[in-house]
Amino acid sequence: MDGCLFCKIARKEIPSAIVYEDDTLVAFKDISPQAPVHLLIIPKAHCEGLGDLTPETAAAAARIPQVAALIAREQGTLSGGWRLLSNCGPDSGQTVYHLHFHLLGGKPLGGRLCQ
Repeated sequence: MDGCLFCKIARKEIPSAIVYEDDTLVAFKDISPQAPVHLLIIPKAHCEGLGDLTPETAAAAARIPQVAALIAREQGTLSGGWRLLSNCGPDSGQTVYHLHFHLLGGKPLGGRLCQ
């Protein structure tokens, strides 16, 4: 999608700190980190969220947990623990409507996900 921020990052039209990339996924550092390690993992193909998966984006999204574990190991958070989550829709706090998962770690995150 032409105006989508994350599509532009995936196409490298906007610079970002990419930590992982393959044919269908890209992971990069969040510009407003909520933890010492805060990365976003996205499919390169546009999809607004988990409720809008197509066969192409579903196949890419299915690989995200495995890729997240690989990245967590590379970032040094695998043994201490890390969190993987996706916000879906405005009530969840989603602000960029391109499917993405947050990988957070590097400090104790606690059990609460909401305020």
